Amino acid sequence: MDEFIIHARGVNKVYRSASAPVHALKDVGFDVKRGEMVAVMGPSGCGKTTLLNCLSGLDSVDSGEITIAGQSLAALSDDELSEYRARHMGFVFQTFNLLPVLSAVENVELPLLLAGVNPGRARRISRDRVATVGLADRENHLPGELSVGQRQRVAIARALANDPAIVWADEPTGNLDSENERDVMDLMCELNKQKRQTFVIVTHSDSVGVRAHRIVRMRDGVIEDHGS
Repeated sequence: MDEFIIHARGVNKVYRSASAPVHALKDVGFDVKRGEMVAVMGPSGCGKTTLLNCLSGLDSVDSGEITIAGQSLAALSDDELSEYRARHMGFVFQTFNLLPVLSAVENVELPLLLAGVNPGRARRISRDRVATVGLADRENHLPGELSVGQRQRVAIARALANDPAIVWADEPTGNLDSENERDVMDLMCELNKQKRQTFVIVTHSDSVGVRAHRIVRMRDGVIEDHGS
């Protein structure tokens, strides 16, 4: 088995506008080992989120090759790529993206139902994931009845619902105070250690970066430092 779960070479991404094209990624190479936690850091607008979106298949690339666990993303149709993400990837965003009319357990359950999982099994899995993030006693609460930190925990539980090989996190602590940031990072580090899940985290926070196995630094669409 290849030790690298993420492998990218010569990745270029250009956003075309009326004024001038924006070269968001410039001949980027990127590798991540299975079970590794990598923080991607750099100034605003340097291409961090674009990199995450391209590596995860949320966005297309103009050139280059990206493989995830040996699967070339370019070889998949849009429908196949959506199914691949649903089965093998989890996503955590700064804004949580929880549905306000659904309880914590229902928010975690929803992507499983959309993926065709039997409702009874989906509920058992979602309750287990909510318990994993320490919110078993809040599983029936709506997002508006939860603290900011608890909402992010629900978002992490949702990302873990399909037991993904990779969790992509875009500024997962950006809306949190320092105490909640530490709690969320404690949780993600423990999950990474226990389940050997790979985490790629885009962040501006130095205190998040130092918790990762290594820090990849970007500037102007280029990776300047791959870390060690």
